[in-house]
Formats: sequence, structure tokens, C-alpha cells
Amino acid sequence: MTTDTAADAGTATANEPRHVDGESQLDVLVAENDVVLVDFYADWCGPCQMLEPVVETLAADTDATVAKVDVDANQPLAQAYGVRGVPTLVLFADGDQVEELVGLQSEEELRTLVESYSQ
Repeated sequence: MTTDTAADAGTATANEPRHVDGESQLDVLVAENDVVLVDFYADWCGPCQMLEPVVETLAADTDATVAKVDVDANQPLAQAYGVRGVPTLVLFADGDQVEELVGLQSEEELRTLVESYSQ
């Protein structure tokens, strides 16, 4: 298993979460992919750390593109999406925001949600 660093953020494959830095980068990702799951997280957040392996598994095992947004480094982006707590997961389908979940979610719940929009 690999860990993402700032140095390889631009080179992540489709099977790995992509680290997003800024609203324009997220807009492009949403526009270019049918289903995008965005994980708004913070490094200091315990539930976020517990969610990370789930997010990585979904990136590898589903058709969804998975993006990670560090709310501390991207406060304007988090504010634009009304993120008030972390982790917050936002799901986009066909360019539109369709779901928002706050707090720790199980892999099964997230997989079912993602796959319901991946048809």
C-alpha cells in the first residue's frame, strides 16, 4: 500500500484517492468523471483517519473517482461546500452534488451509495 504525499498528488492513478487543492481542481475532476466521492478531512481528525482505508478501498474497488480535500489547507473550498465538521463526504453524479454525509461511515454504506449512482 502506498501513501500519498504532496509530491505525488498530481500523479495518482484512477485507483487511488486524488488530493485536491482548490475549487478549480475539484471542478475539473467533477466535470471529467461520472461519479466523484469527495472526502473533506483534517489530519488531526480521528474519525477521518479511521475513514482513510475505507476511502482508499472505494477508490480501488469502485468506478467512482475519489478525491480528498484537506479542510485546513483548503478552507475556502470547504466553506464553499458548507463543510462544518469532518469527515464530510460529498458525492457528485454527472456533475451534480447528489449526497452529503457527515461523520464516520461504514465501507458497506459508502459502497452501496456510490454504486447506486454508478449504474
